[in-house]
Parts: sequence; structure tokens; C-alpha cells
Amino acid sequence: MPRLLLVIPFLLVFGGVAVGGHWYLARRLVSEAGLPPALESGLLVAIVVAAATLVLQPIGERLLRPPWSRLIAWPASVWMGLFFYLFLLVAFSDLLMLLGGVVTPKELHAATAEVPEPGFALERARAAGVLVVALAFVAAGMRVARRGPVLERVEVTLDRWPEALDGFRIAQISDIHIGPILGRRFSRELADRVNALAPDLVAVTGDLVDGSVSKLRDEVAPFADLRGRCGVYFVTGNHDHYSGAQGWSSRVEELGFVVLRNRRVTIEAGGASFELAGVDDHRSGYETFGGEDLDAALAGLPPGRPVVLLAHDPTTFKKACAMGVDLQLSGHTHGGQIWPFGWFVRIAVPFVAGLYRRGGAQLYVSRGTGFWGPPMRLFAPAEITEIRIRSPRRGTPEETP
Repeated sequence: MPRLLLVIPFLLVFGGVAVGGHWYLARRLVSEAGLPPALESGLLVAIVVAAATLVLQPIGERLLRPPWSRLIAWPASVWMGLFFYLFLLVAFSDLLMLLGGVVTPKELHAATAEVPEPGFALERARAAGVLVVALAFVAAGMRVARRGPVLERVEVTLDRWPEALDGFRIAQISDIHIGPILGRRFSRELADRVNALAPDLVAVTGDLVDGSVSKLRDEVAPFADLRGRCGVYFVTGNHDHYSGAQGWSSRVEELGFVVLRNRRVTIEAGGASFELAGVDDHRSGYETFGGEDLDAALAGLPPGRPVVLLAHDPTTFKKACAMGVDLQLSGHTHGGQIWPFGWFVRIAVPFVAGLYRRGGAQLYVSRGTGFWGPPMRLFAPAEITEIRIRSPRRGTPEETP
């Protein structure tokens, strides 16, 4: 029941925005452009059908298994991205026309009963320009997404990191989102690419899936081959909780992952050690295990021992940086995923992508390894991150554990 109470307001808001947005797009891009009646009717029907796919997608995901569910997911996801750009460009062009004092066909209609052809010509030109630019953005974003994640190599120096562990390498993957679009083939390719790095440790920082264990059990099976010298570790993300975090925690344990749910383990290598802590995503509070508990994960820390924290949401860093954490690894933001969405992300999350420092603590935010929603990446490519941790007391840069 608590979960339902959280979902209903979201659905109402999402539904209102979606209906209003599609109405605005149909009116400004089609109805007011003075198109031939047959073309206008066809475009309006196409917008209605495309909008319907957004409603059918979550239903299809619940009723159908991959690959059949993707017959609905693909058109819905592509339309989601195209709608975003169409809406943004129409709104931006409307703003420019307003600021420029351009008279619209609607205003001309109010003054005369005759067809204002010059005004309609301007609207048609605007509509054509918006469509061309939006399609170009979508094509570019899909091309980047199809190329898959890039390898991002990051080096951080931690003040308390022991010299014996200098050069310790963590392979981080995050926000993979196996489910509506990405499936077993992507899991296989990702596992192979991570293993090719021969990391000391693999960190999976949440949002592994979008969908239930019963639907996606086989889609994630290749992750059983993931290998790290010191193990593979997992923390939940918000989408894992939407998909049933309890069941997914059990499933990834079957795959050989160590699940860190508000707890920590000691990692020993090269004659030295550090603490690896992990917390549940704070959006999991409606489930029975209670959500993020950073205090429990960090309770009783051995004095002076460095701590690496895995937390899906980077906003956890605001508290973690004052609690003895040396390095936090997060995801969640996707780096914005499609430009200019990253600007909107910054309103809610000050840590969007890359490396941040507060005092002696550092945070790395992955842009994510897969994608959610539109199968697109624009100016925010997906990544596999290899994080090399250096000690300030190291001898030569080439030394490794």
C-alpha cells in the first residue's frame, strides 16, 4: 500500500504533463501550420498513436517477456526522445517569436476571416525546421548509444591510501538498465569488456535492471562471468527498487556478486586493507528494509583505515564526506544522457558527472553504462570506468599492488 501511494501521484503528474505536452505539440506544430486537411489529420493521428505507445510500454513490460516486449519498447522509447526534442524546440521557437514580436497565424485569424498565408508560411517553415533539427538530434543520439560505452580512465589520489595498495584498480559500471531495450547480448559484451581490464575489484553502483526477476533472469545471466581479483560488489539503485530489490539482491548473489546493503566489508590486498561500504538507494524507504542507512554502513570504522563507499545517488556525498569516507562511487544522473537534459539534472543534483572533492573526500559520478528511456546518448556517452587509486606516498608511478 505505501508503494501504491507513492506511485499514484507520480502517474497523475506524468499523465498530466504527457497529455498537455502532446496537445501543445499537436496544436503548435500541426494545427496552426495551415497544412492540407489530409496531411494535418494524418499527423495528428500519428501523434496520438505515438503518445499511446508511452502508455502501452509499461503494460507490455509487465505482460510480455523479452524479446516480445521490445516490439512495444522500441517505438515508445524512440518517440520519447523525439518528443523531448520536438517539445523543446517548439517551445524555444515560440519564445523567440514572442520576444521578436512575430505575429502568429492564431493572432491573424482573430483579426480577419481570410486565410493569412504569409503567417502560415512562417509556421510551416518553423515546423519543418523543428522537425529536421529534432530528427538530427535523435539520429546523433542513437548513433552514440549504439556504439556502446566508452572506457573512461580516472586516477584519484587519496590522502590515507596505503602505499602497498598504490595503483589499485576498480572497474565501475552503473545504470545499466537491462530490460526494455538492452538485454542478454549487452550483458555479455559488458562482462567481456570489464573482464578484459583485469580489475582488482568490480563495483556495480545500481540500476542494474528495469523489470522483474521473473522476466529478466536470463537477460542478466552473463554477469555471472564478471571477475575482479577482490570480488564483484553491488549496491541497489532506485530502478532496482522499482523492480523489486529483494528479489534482485538474491538474483545477483546467485551470479556471484556481494551485495552491500547498508554494510561494509574489509578488502585486503598487497599486505594492506581498506573498507568497502555500500548503501541502499534512499528511494527504497517504502520497502520493508528501510532504505539508505549510512550510519549503519560506517559504524565502528577502524581508526585511520581508508573507506570507499558505493552509493547509487551522488547526493549521499553531502553527508558521507563528513563521515570519514575517502572516495564515493555513484551513478544515477546518466550525465544528463541527452543534451541539454543535463542542465535540468543540475537543478536537483549538484554532482552530474566526473570527479568532485569536498575537503579530503572525493566523489566520482559515472555517466552510466547503459541508458534509460530514449535509446540515445548526446554529449554524454555511456562509460565503463577504470578508477586507479594512488597513494601520496607511492614510490614510482609504475608501481602496482
